[in-house]
Amino acid sequence: MPIARLAAPLALLLTALPAAADTVPVETATADGVEVRLHLHPFLTPEELATLRLVATNAEARAIFVPTGAGFAALAVAPAEGFVRDALPVDSAVAVGGAATAEGAAKDAREGCDARRKADTPCVLVLEVAAR
Repeated sequence: MPIARLAAPLALLLTALPAAADTVPVETATADGVEVRLHLHPFLTPEELATLRLVATNAEARAIFVPTGAGFAALAVAPAEGFVRDALPVDSAVAVGGAATAEGAAKDAREGCDARRKADTPCVLVLEVAAR
């Protein structure tokens, strides 16, 4: 195949690579009508991942986020700050529970976290809970 014919497909592939690199893996767990999505950002520590997975697998831990048993919840953290340091919650980590929509929970959690964070990097979601 002549190089000229390869240029367009190669350019298309190269422009798609940065978008793929920004994709964060997501783990989803469903139990008792509740869906939990964990966003596995590379900055999360093993302790933080264990805490998130506990929420995904334990009804009592999920009840902290959705105490009424219905609604939506989200947890946002600043990547440079995380949400658990020295076994204590970080001030900038914000959880919103009992929201009417998933979008509302996510928006409120990110905005609350952004208002508290010290680092320049915007807050991201690490946990979403949908209890129906």
